[in-house]
Amino acid sequence: MVRALWTAASGMIAQQTNVDNIANNLSNVNTLGYKTTTAEFKSLLYQTIQAKTTSANGDNKPVGAQVGLGVRTSAITKQFSEGNLIATDNTFGFAIDGSAFFAVRGIDGETYYTRNGNFNVARASDNTSMLCTSEGYPVLDSTGKPIVFSSDYETSKFAIADDGRFFYKDPKTNESVDLNFKLGLYQFTNTAGLANESGTYFSATDASGPAVEESTNANMKSSKLLQGYTEGSNVQVVDEMVNLISAQRAYEMNSKAIQAADEMLSQANQLKR
Repeated sequence: MVRALWTAASGMIAQQTNVDNIANNLSNVNTLGYKTTTAEFKSLLYQTIQAKTTSANGDNKPVGAQVGLGVRTSAITKQFSEGNLIATDNTFGFAIDGSAFFAVRGIDGETYYTRNGNFNVARASDNTSMLCTSEGYPVLDSTGKPIVFSSDYETSKFAIADDGRFFYKDPKTNESVDLNFKLGLYQFTNTAGLANESGTYFSATDASGPAVEESTNANMKSSKLLQGYTEGSNVQVVDEMVNLISAQRAYEMNSKAIQAADEMLSQANQLKR
């Protein structure tokens, strides 16, 4: 009975983690580039009450007796399916049709990756402008360098091809000029191995493999950029609400198991000779 108390308690702790994860998904339903996460669980150790042996008559027993000791969280995995496209009037708003990520440089000098393509332009004192995120992180091109251009350029005159190349429509000649830099699009061997950082940023790990720029690998399926759109969250609200109800019921059932074990212990303690 004491074993039942701890086993049911582990179930309540696991479902609390599940609810925490679901709540985080629902809170980010309108976060650009957010990827939903799923909690996964596994059984704890098993206690062997009776091993596979032979009976008193020498007959082999086909099975033994083992009792599980609860559950624990084994992993919280990310789902990298594409989110819905959201139209925007931002000239530098991009969505990716494919498996690639944008690359940005954090304040610590490290490179991070994101699917949130809602970028802006920051002006510097040296008559240049830089493409950056809303946090001010520089967006990197296909060579891993920040995208910098003259501040004399009108932002409304920019056009970006579906492969990431930047063009500027000269208001005097009305001709499109290739600016000779390309928005970096990076892929990973195992996207599930990426580590979550603050916001909707990810960092490469040994599990994900190194980032590979699409234009450097001819065997890699290229992604396409969609200018004037951003990628929304891939959270499915209906699915999350169903998961929330299921987690709540599981939590309630584990609490009932604790109550039942407690009542059984109470009855055992009240036995008299």
